[in-house]
This record gives sequence, C-alpha cells and structure tokens, in this order.
Amino acid sequence: MPLALSNAQKRYLHGLAHTLKPVILVGAKGVTDPLAAELDLALEQHELLKIKIAAEDRDIRDAWLAELVQRSDAALVGRIGHTAVLYRRRKEKPLVILPRG
Repeated sequence: MPLALSNAQKRYLHGLAHTLKPVILVGAKGVTDPLAAELDLALEQHELLKIKIAAEDRDIRDAWLAELVQRSDAALVGRIGHTAVLYRRRKEKPLVILPRG
C-alpha cells in the first residue's frame, strides 16, 4: 500500500528533490519488470528520487506513473510534465526525516 503524505510533508520533500537529477528514465517500452526492480533498488538506496517519463501522451505518462507507484509502494510527492518525484522510507537507517503533519 503506498504511503500517504500530508501536504506539509509533500512540500518538504519537493524542496529536497528540487536539486536532484532524474535517476530512473522510463523509455518507449514503458514499465517493465527490470525497470521496476531498478526503481525498488534506487528507492531503497536514495529514498527520494526523480523519475523522467519519455511518453508524449499525458494519459500514458499518468498510467505508467501510477503503475510505478503501485509496484514500488512509494508515495508520489509531485509531478511536473515528464518528471515525477517519488518517496519511500528506507527499511533501515532512514535518510530523510519527515516533518509531522
């Protein structure tokens, strides 16, 4: 089940993600099993990351992003155009401390 974030937490995470470069690039093949596995590893390592989705159709981008969020149990922090920010807390020794809210 994806994590639910408050608006204050989303704003905080969005601010942290501002300087990040996209780590995961979703290409023409869409969401594949190897891509989902790579996303899982990246989230476990970084907790907060940007994803770039290279689909021109907005509906396809939305579907791929929803699938990535569902498969990774991550929270969607925000999305602007082709770039989305995902967050999932590490199992051990979290890097990001979320504000209460």
